[in-house]
Amino acid sequence: MRRINLAGASEALFAQPLLLLGGAVIAAPIFRKLGLGTVLGYLAAGVIIGPVLHLIGGSGEILAVAELGVVLLLFIIGLELKPTRLWNMRRDIFGLGASQVVLTGLVLTGIVMASGILDWRGALVAGFGLALSSTAFALQLLEDYGDMNSRYGQRSFSILLFQDLAIVPLLAMVSVLGTSGGEAQQSPLIGVAVAIGAVFAMIMAGRYLLTPLFQVIARTGAREVMIAAALFVVLGAAFVMQLAGLSMAMGAFLAGVMLAESSYRHELEADIEPFRGLLLALFFIAVGLSMELHVIVDNLLLIAIAVPVLMVVKAAALYAICRLAGSPHRDALRISLLLPQGGEFGFVLFTTAASAGVLSSGQSSLLISIVTLSMALTPLSALIGQRLLARETSEREELEEDFEGAGSDVLMIGFSRFGQIAAQILLASGRDVTIIDDSADRVRQAATFGFRIYFGDGTRLDVLRAAGIEKAKIVAVCTHKKEITNKIVELIQSECPDMRIYARSYDRVHSIELRSRDVEYEVRETLESGLLFGRRTLEGLGVSEDEAYEIGEDIRRRDEERLKLQAQEGIQAGRDLMHNRPVKPEPLVKPKRPVQSVREEETVAGE
Repeated sequence: MRRINLAGASEALFAQPLLLLGGAVIAAPIFRKLGLGTVLGYLAAGVIIGPVLHLIGGSGEILAVAELGVVLLLFIIGLELKPTRLWNMRRDIFGLGASQVVLTGLVLTGIVMASGILDWRGALVAGFGLALSSTAFALQLLEDYGDMNSRYGQRSFSILLFQDLAIVPLLAMVSVLGTSGGEAQQSPLIGVAVAIGAVFAMIMAGRYLLTPLFQVIARTGAREVMIAAALFVVLGAAFVMQLAGLSMAMGAFLAGVMLAESSYRHELEADIEPFRGLLLALFFIAVGLSMELHVIVDNLLLIAIAVPVLMVVKAAALYAICRLAGSPHRDALRISLLLPQGGEFGFVLFTTAASAGVLSSGQSSLLISIVTLSMALTPLSALIGQRLLARETSEREELEEDFEGAGSDVLMIGFSRFGQIAAQILLASGRDVTIIDDSADRVRQAATFGFRIYFGDGTRLDVLRAAGIEKAKIVAVCTHKKEITNKIVELIQSECPDMRIYARSYDRVHSIELRSRDVEYEVRETLESGLLFGRRTLEGLGVSEDEAYEIGEDIRRRDEERLKLQAQEGIQAGRDLMHNRPVKPEPLVKPKRPVQSVREEETVAGE
């Protein structure tokens, strides 16, 4: 009998992980394919496995474990933020973040009080609890979109970081509202003091203990010990912060920041990443599991009104605050559509408020349901923001277009690494070159090196005319994206059909495309450097310089023959020209002279 029970327990032990992993494996690719993102897929999997099919119960325990995914995510983000960079973000963290929490909290408190559902104490807790956004959802979406380091991504992160800090005074507020008496009045101050002390202790430990610890462990050469140490540091920091009344995520974030300048940063990130990804997926599934469908059904009308009101109010407040803080319309709109949801710390606040008697258990469940549904809608709202701004995907700073003095024999469009090198040759010959680029940073930096460079979009005809295309003898298109290059070439040929065009091509297919457009000259961006590198490598193996040069020229000639065949017969043509006429190299001997290293000199910031 005992063995049967053990077998049943073993089956239960494996059944839940299999269901969770299976749900993630099935849902994530489907929703990714539909363009809805993996986060919404994990949520849907959790709802189906739990509330719909009742295959798994007790989501609270799963959610508690899955929150480690958020903890590890904040640690990895901390590794990317050096203390100096974090200090530079202080205005956004304490200015923008504080404004968002206070303004949104007061507005939502007023709305809840006006509805008459809660008294003023409950409305205050509900308003500020709903003002918090989901760190896990927002950061995962930023990572999916590749926008974590964009301007709006950094501002979004600053707001979320302050919200994580705000949980301490909010929990203190709940304790004040739920109790009375002198002893209770002192409790919040003591809690804040303990939290500040814990943060200071964490900073000191990170500064003086963590790097020496990893140096000792690295000397052992045992990779599994390094992984264990990384997890120990992350979870230990999270645990200490939780004991101090702060969030576990905040502790992990501080640990990451303290190790951001460590030489072990990249290794730590690689060790933690697999755990982070898996546990974060589990977190989103657990949120879906925790949805109480009966509460939603019983309060369907109220929730149907409350969720959109919450998201609209938060989005409007975020947009207004970001605009006042100097964000352009595009960034403010993206932030407002990324952070309109309730957050996971709302779960903590509402549960604590119910324990303190500020909210009833039913009111707490209702607020948690509103937060959960707003989380579920977040990937859709963020997707709407991406679609609305699909035509404005670049994160460029705008400068005033001023073309005074423009007009030269050569008009160069695009001034990244390729253009910088080509321009040096033209300028060294005494030729005058007018350069336009749509990167404000490159324009400013190039100007310090004496280049005549103007800010402008080369795909606009008015910009080309202002830059003096009518005076140019040759237009050199040096942009690094083939779609942009093709657009510029087509524009020039339609408006200035006699203009001579020299173009940088991305690859063989692009070279064939440009030749079909009858550009006068094109060159693949890696062809010449690749041939030179190959020649120098042969010389390093003992082949004479003359023979290496001849081999390189033979490759160049056959490459040209292949291109002509491919333009007529398709990309598969001319394959026999790739490897014929092999040359047997001479035995490896010490070269008579040192081999020159070849590298591209960059005069200003590249791509």
